[in-house]
Amino acid sequence: MIISASRRTDIPTYYSNWFFNRIKEGYVCVRNPMNIHQVSKISLSSNVVDGFVFWTKNPIPMMNRLNDLSDYKYYFQFTVNSYGKDIEANIPNKNDVIIPAFKRLSDLIGPERVIWRYDPILLTQQYSVEYHAKYFEEIAKRLSGYTHKCVISFVDLYRNTQINTKGLGLIPLAQKEMLEVAKRLVDIANRNNLTVESCAEKINLEQFGITHGHCIDCNLFESLLGYKLDVGKDKNQREECGCIASIDIGMYNTCKNGCKYCYANYSANTVVKNVGAHNPNSPLIAGELLPNDVVKCREIKSCKQCQLNIFD
Repeated sequence: MIISASRRTDIPTYYSNWFFNRIKEGYVCVRNPMNIHQVSKISLSSNVVDGFVFWTKNPIPMMNRLNDLSDYKYYFQFTVNSYGKDIEANIPNKNDVIIPAFKRLSDLIGPERVIWRYDPILLTQQYSVEYHAKYFEEIAKRLSGYTHKCVISFVDLYRNTQINTKGLGLIPLAQKEMLEVAKRLVDIANRNNLTVESCAEKINLEQFGITHGHCIDCNLFESLLGYKLDVGKDKNQREECGCIASIDIGMYNTCKNGCKYCYANYSANTVVKNVGAHNPNSPLIAGELLPNDVVKCREIKSCKQCQLNIFD
């Protein structure tokens, strides 16, 4: 099984000590977002975990302990956007901190395992098409050679996203603007030896050489593992999502990045409450197991096809 760590929160930035404690203990507990007293106990044994996908905007707190993951295969989805503090309130300086961290991580584990995400793309008077083209090129130049791929997406205005972005003056992204942005970005990417994929987008961008991506990527994991994987599409994601099945060990309303476009935080008060309840020694990312919790061991197994196939 593949473990996603995590679409719901930035584990490398804020919960790396907790994560490594869970690796040491060999399991993690995750509350059902729809029924908080229903808890899954998930094995993190290398016998059943085929790999991890880490989603982050700042992996620095995790980087000095990557040797603790020597029994696992993994890669990073690393978001580096061009927004300022008005949109990404708690992200360290891109030039001085984040881009150097990206390069260092790439040096440690290889450029094929550090995937640059430039997403979500939103438009305002300040963050215009020209702005995105200018600063995407600045980032692309710095990351060229340190990654092979850039994943892009356009902002989805979920109810909580609409509330959080209300004061930004968002300009609606019609197909014309999406096509213009995509064309500009892929031309820049090509000049910097980067391929571009889209993330869960309905719009077809193949005319620019942009294919629908697989952020949790079967082909990449098979390359890292040296085995074929018997795993299907993730049925819990949108139809347009190309990811294979995984288990997410994060929790909504626990990320402190403060990004206005985030779909995973819908209550600032709940974020404060959950962050305050974090115990790095707890099996849960926030809080403790309660007497009325129903804890069930989730049955998982490795998806590796280890038998010899004479027709390969």
